[in-house]
Amino acid sequence: MARTLRTVVLVMLGMVVTGYGYQSPSPSWPASVQPVSPVARPLSPAEALGTFALPPGFHIELAAAEPLVQDPIMIEWDPAGRLWVVELPGYMRDISAVGELDPVGRIVVLQDTDNDGTLDKRTVFADKLIQPRAVKVLDDGVLVGEAPDIWLMRDTDGDLKADTKERVASGYGRRNANVEINANSLHWALDNRLYASGLAADFYLTLKDRKFESHESLSRGQWGISEDDSGRIYRNHNESPLHVDLLPTPYYARNPNLLRTRGSHERLGSLDAPITTVWPAHQTPGTNRAYQHGILRDNGTLARYTAACTPLIFQGDRLPADLYGNAFVAEPAANLVSRFILADDGQTIRARKAYEGAEFLTSTDERFRPVYLANAPDGTLYIADMYRGIIQHGAYVTEYLRGQIESRQLEHPTGFGRIYRVVHDATSRTTRLPPTASPAALAALLSHQNGWWRQTAQRLLVERGGRSNAAALAKLAGTAPDWRTRVRALWTLDGLDAIDPATVTASLADRSRDVRVAAIRIAERWLGQPDHPMQGAVLKLSGDPDWAVRQQYAASIGALPATARRTAAAALLERSGDDPIVTDAVLSGLADQETAVIALLLERSGKQPDSPPVSAALTMLTATVMRGGKDAPVQSVFASASEPERTAWQRSALLRGAEIALLGAEVPGTQAEPRPAASAAGAPCPTCPGGRGGPGGAYAFPAVQAATRAAERTEGGRPGAGVAPLALDREPAGLAALVARGGETGARAATLLPKVTWPGKPGAAPQAAALSAADQRLFEGGREVYQNICQGCHGPDGQGLGAIGAPLAGSELALATAGIPIRIVLQGKEGEIGLMPPIGGSLTDDQLAGVLTYIRREWGNAGSPITPAMAAAVRSATASRTRPWTREELLAEGK
Repeated sequence: MARTLRTVVLVMLGMVVTGYGYQSPSPSWPASVQPVSPVARPLSPAEALGTFALPPGFHIELAAAEPLVQDPIMIEWDPAGRLWVVELPGYMRDISAVGELDPVGRIVVLQDTDNDGTLDKRTVFADKLIQPRAVKVLDDGVLVGEAPDIWLMRDTDGDLKADTKERVASGYGRRNANVEINANSLHWALDNRLYASGLAADFYLTLKDRKFESHESLSRGQWGISEDDSGRIYRNHNESPLHVDLLPTPYYARNPNLLRTRGSHERLGSLDAPITTVWPAHQTPGTNRAYQHGILRDNGTLARYTAACTPLIFQGDRLPADLYGNAFVAEPAANLVSRFILADDGQTIRARKAYEGAEFLTSTDERFRPVYLANAPDGTLYIADMYRGIIQHGAYVTEYLRGQIESRQLEHPTGFGRIYRVVHDATSRTTRLPPTASPAALAALLSHQNGWWRQTAQRLLVERGGRSNAAALAKLAGTAPDWRTRVRALWTLDGLDAIDPATVTASLADRSRDVRVAAIRIAERWLGQPDHPMQGAVLKLSGDPDWAVRQQYAASIGALPATARRTAAAALLERSGDDPIVTDAVLSGLADQETAVIALLLERSGKQPDSPPVSAALTMLTATVMRGGKDAPVQSVFASASEPERTAWQRSALLRGAEIALLGAEVPGTQAEPRPAASAAGAPCPTCPGGRGGPGGAYAFPAVQAATRAAERTEGGRPGAGVAPLALDREPAGLAALVARGGETGARAATLLPKVTWPGKPGAAPQAAALSAADQRLFEGGREVYQNICQGCHGPDGQGLGAIGAPLAGSELALATAGIPIRIVLQGKEGEIGLMPPIGGSLTDDQLAGVLTYIRREWGNAGSPITPAMAAAVRSATASRTRPWTREELLAEGK
């Protein structure tokens, strides 16, 4: 009763504050660290506003609060100035996530009816949704992402309520996937593609003649997506705050055998200037791994991101000009919003935190949960605050966090929500909306200083179609003073199918590199046509002085006809094969043509001394061939390596590629993770649980650091155990000839032989016994569990995802005696990569047995199946275990 009364009082306060558009009193910044409250009670909107600290001149205003908005997770503005909100009341209604798939999600529309800056009217556009994940307001309806579908919903009678819905795409995430990593967002980008983020967001949409088409891409990011003026896409992950697509990710889907995808989802920051530190305004014991050494500072605050989300490139015109083009990232676990300054250093995009030891916005209210940031028509920055005690999904809640939630009463109440606006003393938000009815008015908006209006004008022009304004757009593309306008005019013409070769050819010589980049991409329309003049115009840019143009050129030559493509690729790799982004972009367009380019490079380099670019290119071409696993190309590469006239450096480069693909050797040019220098100082004991990287980036268990790193790299000292064997149709004579050479070359070739099989190979390991019918059913069910829960960290091919999840193909621990992998799933595991969360509590014994059976029999793994009875027995035996396992503990259990 008391809890109910308190909730009613807070709701009433929320209504009062919402009505008056209250503004924060701006306490001193940066705020001093406050002690944590023993009980994290909900604050009224008025109280909450008093907890924020922003740099001098900045303020935060309340635009809406409960009951007008509840559990907001995503916001989207329309050209009429209405705010569309995705509400997720089903998320973590209690600590066990009961009923999270109930159809209680909503899309609501908030309006400011008296234009006083405060939203005051709520209309439910669509309800009874199951975990809605995205909303995109279009001219012809509203796209709603509700995994696994994307719906186009229409209001046919003007009451702002959906009357019809049409499925326009499927495969948008999975219904049962964990809500934290499931597909989300729908962003209409500069290239007129609709991109998403999250697990299984492996496609993008285009709209042609009012029909949506789905195209292949790769899954990237976790929650949220943004874009800069050049069209680069930004996403992030919970512990890695900012990633950028220097090249569009769909390029890399062209070749499924790539071992790297440099240029796609590049981690920003650097080893010299890491951007992963955070500076909360209060102690943060209520984070999932705060019990681990190194997660919190000595003053009790979170040291590095643990829930980074919703990256936003600010493009508004009503905050100080130095914020334009900056990246903002929310950290709901630490109740703050960070600001990053992006810069082109002449080689790539770099990011640095805007403030030393401080954040753009902090709150001492532990229930402030910024989960989405948005640019707006009024030129300011908006923040969606889910406002609740629990932000971590139940599948990942550690026993430590459960204790925090229960002891400090964070579980209830739910059903709150706030929308904030960031403003500044020196500027004022605009309230007048420009016209959008005519093509001429929209074309004029392509020059607007607020990026939101430029994006919206382009989208509306493309959606509405018609080419009556093509001549005016072509003039803008060639003569507009602002390069941003020229770029948008080009892409608008492309989206209308009104672009012509003359306009693109002229833009290839534009003084702005971003215009040249756009022109190269758009020129792909004609690059595949034999002898088209556009080929020569694009090929002239192979030596462009700007890094972004060279990278785009590397990706776009993949659209050339086969012969011209191979010639252009070889020429570029001769110069830039040691540039991993250029190399991977080239490789993305060479599917099934790698051996031909290898032959060209070998022929051209002939007897020349070692060429680092050619050597690096040969290595990655070979690794790609090996990963493809086709007999003829693999045999061809081994034969080339064994030819007597082959120079030592060429042979070594080819062998290195095979070692990468077959032995799991380190891939050169893999992006290093920017972390502080390692230091174990202050570790209380060698086996005390540590965070990802532990104190200052050190390994979680310093006493066994070196040995364990080496063991995990090769999975127990068996080189390449994490890679499935390469099955050929016949014995690789070239590899056998290399072994026969003896010496270092022969020794290297000999280490490859165990990872290659062929019919009749002497001493080959017998095939695993076929699964029984019952085990096969477990396997099939386990596949679904893996795709819904595990794939986001360990990858669809079991090869792991860098610093996010370890490889499972050939994993010593995954293939160990049954009790070991069962323990890992039930209680989690600490390791070099970080915490494998204890997800087993959310799985039945059948599901646990199924997912482990799947892992132990997929990707070339030949482990024995695991039964539900085994899972139940280990669950019972380890019921009192409340912390993750270490590798050493697990191996001891297996003895």
